[in-house]
Amino acid sequence: MKDTPGWASPGSAPSDGQDGQEPNASGPAEPADRPAAPESTDQPGQPAPDPSGPGPKWSKEQPPPGQWSAPSGSQGGPAQAPPPPPPPGPGWGGQPPGGPGGGPGYGAPGGPGGYGTGYGPGGHHGWGSGWGGPPPAAKPGVIPLRPLGVGEILDGAVSTMRTHWRTVLGISLTVAVFTEILVVLLQGFVLNDAASSDTLNDPSASVGELTRALGDTLLGSSVILLVSLLGTIVATALLTTVTSRAVLGKSVTTAEAWRDARPQLAKLFGLTFLLPLIGVAIVAVGTLPGLLIALADGGDGAVALAVLGGMAAGVVAIWLMVRFSLASPALMLEKQSIWKSVGRSAKLVRGSWWRVFGIQLLATIIANVVASIIVIPFTFLAAALSGDGVNGLFTSGTADLGWTFLIVSGIGAVIGSMLTFPITAGVAVLLYIDQRIRREALDLDLARAAGVQGYGSDAPGTTSGS
Repeated sequence: MKDTPGWASPGSAPSDGQDGQEPNASGPAEPADRPAAPESTDQPGQPAPDPSGPGPKWSKEQPPPGQWSAPSGSQGGPAQAPPPPPPPGPGWGGQPPGGPGGGPGYGAPGGPGGYGTGYGPGGHHGWGSGWGGPPPAAKPGVIPLRPLGVGEILDGAVSTMRTHWRTVLGISLTVAVFTEILVVLLQGFVLNDAASSDTLNDPSASVGELTRALGDTLLGSSVILLVSLLGTIVATALLTTVTSRAVLGKSVTTAEAWRDARPQLAKLFGLTFLLPLIGVAIVAVGTLPGLLIALADGGDGAVALAVLGGMAAGVVAIWLMVRFSLASPALMLEKQSIWKSVGRSAKLVRGSWWRVFGIQLLATIIANVVASIIVIPFTFLAAALSGDGVNGLFTSGTADLGWTFLIVSGIGAVIGSMLTFPITAGVAVLLYIDQRIRREALDLDLARAAGVQGYGSDAPGTTSGS
């Protein structure tokens, strides 16, 4: 009967013994292919061969006794299992003998402290260096091809502007200059509301005069807002193409961006006007019951109902606007229709509403702060150079809308828009790409489009981000 376990040390003998040797006999075990010892001869003067010595085919230099041991247990008993393997080295999560920050790892004399730095000399990193997470994701462009963190989205928008500054700033500057020239001309020739402002500040004005002045002011503000919105739409359309190419590490000219964005520009206009209309309609529906009761002499309760209904409807409108906030990049990059783009945005934002809302709010605050840093000094400079001076700006809230004020303040608005357009458009596009990477593994398609070699299912693009 053999009690040999599943592994055997080099030179070990079977456990049932040979030539009468016991399993636990001291001394080196006899090799299996060693020839049998010759029988004893009773011839005088001839020494008997040593059965424990090496055979004629074996080297005279053998391991010392006790170097190898037979794998079996005590004589006559069952074989014992091999001893358990030693605990893993420091590189596998264990702590080095010196503790954290102590001596170097295996085979790294003089290396840095802490956990093992490798088996080789000189501190070369090997198995003992510890698992530092997956390898970095491929980054052919301005962002790594994996789920993005908040800082990476903001940094990607700024990196797009810095890397492709000729195209980005050229588009932003052209749109901002064209938009601001149109606004200045409208304010100087058509929408000069100095009379309306004087009427609104006059406490002795009649109700009819106040209503007419208020209507003129709202009309002028609406026209200016419309012109600015049109410029924002064009800039967003062009910068969406630039940012999407920057993710792949490819540059694009202004002419190429215009050629790619032009077929979807009319749909983008419709989408941009549709979303505010949806928000206004929701708020109107929320306040309508209270207004109807107030018209029927409902008293203070009707006013309170209208206010509460408007607040609740405003919350719903904000929730929907965030759900639909990725419709613009979906329309431009997927070449979808308006309603399909709205549905795509709602699908991508589902389950990530607060994250999308927080990132867009942060980007809006940053863009407004940057614009304010530029616009406010130019506004004070324009007021100082105008007729009323800075005191008129503080006392009445408005300065004399002469050509000097309009031109100087318009220069500040152009510079502010040139810097804020890329931030807002870039964050929207990168947030859309991030949501598609998280939900649809878009990073694989982006890697193939960028020509990244060996990027497959085992790529680090599936690593979760913050």
